[in-house]
Amino acid sequence: MPLVDPVSDTLDAPAPSAAAPPGTSRSAAPRVVPRRRTGQWVSAVAVLALLASAAVSVVRNDAFQWDVVADYFLTDAVLRGLGLTLWLTVLVMALGFVLGTLLATMRLSANPVLRGVSWGYVWLFRSMPILVQLLFWFNIGALYPTILGVRTVDLLDPVAIAVIGLTLHEAAYAAEVVRGGILSVEKGQLEAAQSLGLGAWRRLRRIVLPQAMRAIVPPAGNMLIGTLKGTSIVSVIAVQDLLYSVQLVYHRTYQVIPLLLVATLWYVVVTSVLSAGQYLVERHYARGTAGAR
Repeated sequence: MPLVDPVSDTLDAPAPSAAAPPGTSRSAAPRVVPRRRTGQWVSAVAVLALLASAAVSVVRNDAFQWDVVADYFLTDAVLRGLGLTLWLTVLVMALGFVLGTLLATMRLSANPVLRGVSWGYVWLFRSMPILVQLLFWFNIGALYPTILGVRTVDLLDPVAIAVIGLTLHEAAYAAEVVRGGILSVEKGQLEAAQSLGLGAWRRLRRIVLPQAMRAIVPPAGNMLIGTLKGTSIVSVIAVQDLLYSVQLVYHRTYQVIPLLLVATLWYVVVTSVLSAGQYLVERHYARGTAGAR
C-alpha cells in the first residue's frame, strides 16, 4: 500500500534534482554539439594538395622518361634479374629461419655451451655490416685457396657467395625473432604439455610454435621485405639480380633515371604483394584473439 503524505496528501516522490531553466521541459535531453575540427580539415586539405602537386610534377616531368620506363619494364633482362631476386629472397629466408630456429632453441637450452655458442653467433653476425660480410666471403679464397681439394674460386661462384652471406646474416636476426616468439608463450602451456608426457620436440612443434607464430609473423614479414630489398646489395659482387640487370642496361644506354625507376617500381609491386600476404597470415594466426581484424 503506497505511503501517503499526511500534509500534502500525495504519494511520496523524489525531489527534483535541480530547477529547469525557464521555458524548458525537465524531460528534454541536452543537445550534444560535436566539436569543430577545423584545423584537422585544413591540414588534411593542405597535405592532399601537396601530394597531388607532387604527383602531377612527377607525371609531367619529361626528365623521368616514362616512355623509356614502359619500354624496359617487361624486358627479358629485367625479368631475369627479378626472378633471381625473388629466388634469392625465398631461399635466404627459408635457410635463415631454419638456422635461426636452431639457434633460438640453443639459446633457450639449459646447456651453457649451447647458449654461449648461440649468443656468440648472434652477436658476431649482427655486429658486421652485410656488405662487409659479402666482401669477406667473396675474398675467402685468399684465406683458403682450396676446400676439400677443390679450388675455392671454382667451388663458390658469386651466387653461392650471396646465398651464404645473406643466410648467415639473416639467421642471426631470425634467431632473435623466434626466441622472442617462444618466450611470448605462457609458461603454463609448457607445464601442461610436460604433464601430458610430451617430449621436447613435440612440445615445440605442437604447443609452442603454433602459439608463438602470433608474435613471430609480424617481425618475420618485415624481415622478408627487408631481405627482398637487401638482395640488391649482391650487385657489388656481380650477381645479376634486378638492380644489377638495370645497371647493365643504363651503363650501355646512359638512361640512368628511367632504369632506376624500372627497378623501383618492381620492388614496390613485389613489396605490396608481400605486405598483403603478411596481413593474411597475421589474421590467420590471430584468430580467436583481440588482434584478429
